Amino acid sequence: MKQLEDLLPLEKMQTLVQQSDAYQQAQPFPHIVFDDFLPAAVVQELMRDFPGPGEHAWLKYRAPAEKDKLQSTSELQMPTSIRAMINAFNSATFVRFLEGLTGIQGIVPDPHLYGGGMHQTLPGGHLKMHIDYNFHAKWKLDRRLNVLLYLNDDWQDDWNGHLEIWAGDKEKLHTCARKIAPIANRLVIFNTNEVSWHGVPEPLLCPPDRTRKSLALYYYSNGRPEEERGSNHNTVFLERPGERIGVSLKSRLRDWVPPALLRKVSKQG
Repeated sequence: MKQLEDLLPLEKMQTLVQQSDAYQQAQPFPHIVFDDFLPAAVVQELMRDFPGPGEHAWLKYRAPAEKDKLQSTSELQMPTSIRAMINAFNSATFVRFLEGLTGIQGIVPDPHLYGGGMHQTLPGGHLKMHIDYNFHAKWKLDRRLNVLLYLNDDWQDDWNGHLEIWAGDKEKLHTCARKIAPIANRLVIFNTNEVSWHGVPEPLLCPPDRTRKSLALYYYSNGRPEEERGSNHNTVFLERPGERIGVSLKSRLRDWVPPALLRKVSKQG
């Protein structure tokens, strides 16, 4: 099994952490993109071992805002190489790198991969613009960071699949600030807060035998700056200007009400 120093680019991380000012001052919310982040041989192994849509017990999202997105958090079912990489991203070494880059102290990784792990989107799939859940009710921790590693070799720009970052408030999206193509070995890091609007809103136009693959890691802290604090919520979706998602009543309610009430709504509907 590979050692941590074989998986993470330790010397490169010492250099990249010096971009902390660029990260923290990025607009419309703190974020950064690192290309060619991992050793090339590691990425090739991850792409080779990443299971296809029919080779694994995937959880499939079917809601209008999350069409044909697959997810897996079961480490016992993951290929050894992917499990080792996720463990490296949850290591103290990588967490210290995140703390230095983002300025967030006391970062807590998530070995349970709640909502994270392996992600895969099928042709025609999308993930509409949203902010993520901001508080883990069971652990009583604030969600602070997203880390995404893309694993798509020879990805074509006209296949869509770009991560879009938008400026907006709690009521309306204003402008698209950045589009990030999901090319192999690209690492994206961004804050999770009340204005970190992001998504993959355009349907994938890749060939039938291709999918959009990534690893997703989420990080927490015990508390957050007061100026970032809002009401606790699950994922909240917003439509882009001129867009209609067609979100059901149940999907809208889930952002703001307890699961028990959602079950009652479902039975009545």
